[in-house]
Amino acid sequence: MTIYPVILSGGSGTRLWPLSRGSLPKQLLPLHGERTMIQETVARVGVPGAASPILICNDDHRFLVAEQMQEIGLAPSAIVLEPMGRNTAPAAAVAALIAGENDPQAIVALFPSDHVVGDEPAFRAALAKAVKAAEAGNIVTFGLEPTAPETGYGYIERGDALAEAEGAYKVRAFREKPDVITAARYIAEGSYFWNGGMFVFRADVMLEELEKHAPDILPPVREAVAKAVRDLDFIRLDAENFGKAPNISIDYAVMEKTDRAAVVPCSIGWNDVGSWSSLWEIRPQDEAGNVLQGDVVVHDTRNSFVHSEKTLTAMVGVDNLVVIATKDAVLVADKGHAQDVKAIVDKLKAKGRTEPMEHTVVFRPWGSYEVVDRGEDFLVNHIMIKPGGRIGQHMHHHRAEHWIVVEGTAQVTCGEKTTILHENQSTFIGLGEKHRLENPGKVPLRLIEVQSGPYLGADDIARYENFYGAEKKD
Repeated sequence: MTIYPVILSGGSGTRLWPLSRGSLPKQLLPLHGERTMIQETVARVGVPGAASPILICNDDHRFLVAEQMQEIGLAPSAIVLEPMGRNTAPAAAVAALIAGENDPQAIVALFPSDHVVGDEPAFRAALAKAVKAAEAGNIVTFGLEPTAPETGYGYIERGDALAEAEGAYKVRAFREKPDVITAARYIAEGSYFWNGGMFVFRADVMLEELEKHAPDILPPVREAVAKAVRDLDFIRLDAENFGKAPNISIDYAVMEKTDRAAVVPCSIGWNDVGSWSSLWEIRPQDEAGNVLQGDVVVHDTRNSFVHSEKTLTAMVGVDNLVVIATKDAVLVADKGHAQDVKAIVDKLKAKGRTEPMEHTVVFRPWGSYEVVDRGEDFLVNHIMIKPGGRIGQHMHHHRAEHWIVVEGTAQVTCGEKTTILHENQSTFIGLGEKHRLENPGKVPLRLIEVQSGPYLGADDIARYENFYGAEKKD
């Protein structure tokens, strides 16, 4: 049987704010090594006998996901776009339907994209056991050996061993997140494991159990897959039907009800990187227990995580702090309260602030732009256009634009005139003029854009062409 790894790349970017945000959540960041977390995940699941992975991601992240796969030379079997988040049960249904299209008994290995696994040989050994158990008709989850009485995870109680798969057991029960006393008792008993949200199953078995235990999920998801549209390299699920699917996890929808639940206990160096304190735990620390990144100077500082982008950050006489300084936000938190960062994000969203969603650098399929300065009637951007990238023809009613090329070559079309600009050359786009910007070169094009006018809102744009499928933000 072919193994189909399916990687779930959702997430709202709240728990590791301000580094992780809605437009760039943690799985798309290199938080533990040189590669991003989703790149590490797809490399880890590339076991013998496995097909190229299927990626299920947020529509807004599709070009970043595709580009990160290109960076590591991997061509996914498919990149499936969710029009809205619907939790892991509908995603599992999508995975089973797509993987089982040609082989109903295909083995689906469903993994989050934003977890760290420190022991890959142990992970692959556990995966082999899970595949064996799934072939026999079980829906298998990984039971992660607990290292502390953690209250932030659900627990799995192990039952009897499976005769058909060595190293796998029936699930006796799933337990909700416990208090610390109950968690300590679980660890002492030795038959409880953390639930890390990783599953292996046959496509036909998952569909059968969804029909039996969560019958309102499969019909709209089946329609969403049947009416999906291929858009460039993406499979775009039908929004109307997918939106009818309940927002529910696979644990609640299936695993807590089915008699086919199995668990493979394992110790794989797992961490869900669910907070800044979790990231501090797995990063190399200095002799004082500090993790320091960027332009950071400390004195008499201990057990702290400090990350600084560009701005010098100095720490004196502190202990157990998280300090994250990005270009537009600074977070200071006691490490023991790092799980509460989401409360700050919620308050910012309630105030209509952009910081929970956008970085100062905003990524687009053609490249990126960064806001350098702004005033009442001007805005300065640093724009980067990738080789071959193009911003389609458009026009602004209320602002003019000045472009200064600082690196690379720009092809600028303004009205009927096309001009090639090199470094240290500039052009002016008058108010109301149709224009287009392209990079015909082999290196990134970088330019400084100065917008001026009485209104600089993002909605002051009329688009006439689009080079990126259904992308609306070109």
